[in-house]
Amino acid sequence: MRLVLALVAVAVAVFAVSGCSALQNASKSDTAKSKVGDCINVIEGSATDSKTAPVDCSDQKAVYKVAAVADKKTDCKEEQTSYEETLNGGTTAFLCLSPNFKKGSCYNESQTTGYKFVACTAPEASFKVIDRIDGQADEFACDPSTAIGFRIVPDPKTTFCLGNPKG
Repeated sequence: MRLVLALVAVAVAVFAVSGCSALQNASKSDTAKSKVGDCINVIEGSATDSKTAPVDCSDQKAVYKVAAVADKKTDCKEEQTSYEETLNGGTTAFLCLSPNFKKGSCYNESQTTGYKFVACTAPEASFKVIDRIDGQADEFACDPSTAIGFRIVPDPKTTFCLGNPKG
């Protein structure tokens, strides 16, 4: 199952200067300045103006890990979502993001806003990660007696076994 989503943040500038990369970099959000391997939290997902923040990858709220960084739109891998930041109609940052779920944590999944960390008791909790298997990208690694679904990340190989958040 592919989640088609683009988290988009719009930077607004009160000055009109184009072509200055130093200016563009200064106007980027902390998320847009992320490097490959950094992690981000989706505070509020949106198809047009997401609220995100960089976090330590060990944090429960580190929902995504940055897999690729570009200064223009690019194609992300099938299991990834994208984050785009624009300024005056042009792309200033484009990130490809892979899921970075934590075992025992719950998440909300939305076709329009992607994944977001939530409490397992929250009514919007879509699934709980009952197992995270690093080094394997194999849906059959999940125990069928407890898993109701899975997510696979091929690079780096990771299998997330999903269960009922209320279970």
